[in-house]
Amino acid sequence: MADLTPLLAFRWSPRAFDPSATLTSDEAASLLEAARWAPSADNGQPWRFALGHRDDQNWKRILISLPADDQGWARNAATLVVGAHTGGDAERAAYDLGQAMAHLTLQATALGLHVRQLVRFDRAGLATEFDLPGGVRPLVVAAVGRLGDPFALPAELRARETGLRHRRPVADLLLA
Repeated sequence: MADLTPLLAFRWSPRAFDPSATLTSDEAASLLEAARWAPSADNGQPWRFALGHRDDQNWKRILISLPADDQGWARNAATLVVGAHTGGDAERAAYDLGQAMAHLTLQATALGLHVRQLVRFDRAGLATEFDLPGGVRPLVVAAVGRLGDPFALPAELRARETGLRHRRPVADLLLA
């Protein structure tokens, strides 16, 4: 494997979060600042975020938008983040939001935090819960926190959590 910065090499998306860990306001601000500095087409920055910290109203509103099987582990995350994009060219805005989420994720890794992103959730329900204006579309929910005990997960998730990470070889990723 080619040399890779530890921020990328050690980044992974756990389901086991420490249910007693919290995010400080400085850590949350750092994550948003990293997202703010992500590249975007014409510097449009078409991303918007909603944060919910464990047990506050925003966190509860985000959690209930997730499928029941994801709620089971996501309830232990310190913070749930909704990433939304704003109107215009939806494909370009979605790409730019992906850049912002990647920056947020790498900053989390630098802070000793972990992020698991989800795209299965009730988008319409969440848009209603947060009274989002037209043209603001939730695209991702990210669970953020510190690692927890994988043995607290159900057996099927525990096996996935503790198994070896696999990636396709670079040759499989090349189109030509």
